[in-house]
Amino acid sequence: MGETCVDKYEGSLVETLEDGSEVPFSPYEIPKKHQVRAVSRAGVVPQAYISMFEARRACHNSGKRLCRSQEWKAACRGPDNTRYPYGPTRVPGACVDTKRISPVIKIFHGGHTAEHMNDPRLNQLEGTVAPTGTATACTNSYGVHDMVGNLHEWVDEGIFRGGYYLDTEINGEGCEYITAAHAPYYHDYSTGFRCCADADSLPLDDDEDTSTTDSSDGMGAENAKHDGIPVDDDEWDDDTTVPVWDLAKSTTRALAPKPRRARRRR
Repeated sequence: MGETCVDKYEGSLVETLEDGSEVPFSPYEIPKKHQVRAVSRAGVVPQAYISMFEARRACHNSGKRLCRSQEWKAACRGPDNTRYPYGPTRVPGACVDTKRISPVIKIFHGGHTAEHMNDPRLNQLEGTVAPTGTATACTNSYGVHDMVGNLHEWVDEGIFRGGYYLDTEINGEGCEYITAAHAPYYHDYSTGFRCCADADSLPLDDDEDTSTTDSSDGMGAENAKHDGIPVDDDEWDDDTTVPVWDLAKSTTRALAPKPRRARRRR
């Protein structure tokens, strides 16, 4: 497969209008039926309310793809291979996972219906999701941010990883966190995503803004299957390395040997 590039920040969206211009898409709205693509930017509210299918489409529209579970985990654990991006044990407040409020309880006093869980007001409350990169300690020497906490991140196997602002421990701590209970069309106020790409599918010029590319090179066969879900047909090669790039600027951050494939929790 070669080397893998991982977005520095959780994904946000821009919408393409009929005249071809682009405008930011609201991170508080469901993107279904909108022509959107993914971008990786600092200091913006990341996109929630998104299903795996919509996240995959948004990455594809920017010439990228959803991260695979093991490459996501390798980027999260960093070159020191730690449980949290910043170290082996949880540090309260290092990521966006401390002293946050439950917006569903705050607004609806419970009642976790699909309508309530997708209400656009939820993540607009103070003490919920934070702009990307706000938690400056929630990173590692690869330069990736917010891989633990803030929003759940869909990966291509149809699970989401890393927890969100109310929970980074129940389903595994930190980078080990996995939620596999939802179908790939599921979405709510906690579901976000991050894009990856194969290094050889991106421009090598450091000055080129790859967040605007329309290239689909390296995306693989759209109809290949893995666990019943369409995925890229390239397989994870244990002999490859994982460079973490800022895909918005195509700047290589680091190289790390890839860990062995782990069994996925079900």
